[in-house]
Amino acid sequence: MSIDAFADFRMDKHVAIITGGAQNIGAGVARTFSGAGAKVMIADLNGEKAKATAAAIAAETGKDVIGIGCNVTVEADIAACVAATVKAFGGVSTLVNNVGWGAANDDPLSVSVEAMVESYKLNTLSAMRMTAACRPYLLKAQNAAIVNSGSLVGTVPAFDFIAYSAAKAALNHLMLGLAHYFAKQIRINSVLIGTVITEGYAAAGLDEKAQYALAHPNNLTGSAGTAQDIANAMLWLASPAGKWVSGQTINVSGGGTRIRLKPE
Repeated sequence: MSIDAFADFRMDKHVAIITGGAQNIGAGVARTFSGAGAKVMIADLNGEKAKATAAAIAAETGKDVIGIGCNVTVEADIAACVAATVKAFGGVSTLVNNVGWGAANDDPLSVSVEAMVESYKLNTLSAMRMTAACRPYLLKAQNAAIVNSGSLVGTVPAFDFIAYSAAKAALNHLMLGLAHYFAKQIRINSVLIGTVITEGYAAAGLDEKAQYALAHPNNLTGSAGTAQDIANAMLWLASPAGKWVSGQTINVSGGGTRIRLKPE
């Protein structure tokens, strides 16, 4: 009698919402979850790209994947996304709060209060709002799970991304508080993501030289990660394979310990 060692990683009975899923890490997570059998809703600010990515993944995996435009800082958009997911798939069992973005800065004290607040809204409060909207359905689901895209810079000094790193640090604490609140009902974990080179770095203001430097980070493996590395970790945390894991921040960064010092 053969044993399927990967059976616990299957997500055939799961419905997942993945924010920021049209590209970069989010698209990798959507593809992996769909490949594991989940029905997937890709929610992204770029609605057309969300639909195109969903169609491409569906064609590849043969599973149900939908894309929808959603600004996760707008309550009405969040409500519409969750409603569309429930209408199409009958519920929500898995939420991946993947949305996140931050601009680089030279002088951390020159970053405006408005920029700090906007970063908090996008990187932290969006996860809280999405969780609140999905709560009624998660509480009814088996193996209900939330996985947040955290960041290594939320745990180590990062003066050159001060707004983003502060918001991601807040996300870690938010996750921990909610994991305790929803104990025995919903598992909640975060993945602390290290250097994963995507097109998002250019959008954040890093030129080719800076991206090259980040691609050779100070970590134990000596290499940058891929979207698939993050997707694999999130699949473990969201699937039945991770049913005994909650309230944790899982460092997926190549063993990253990068601490930046201001140049002399």
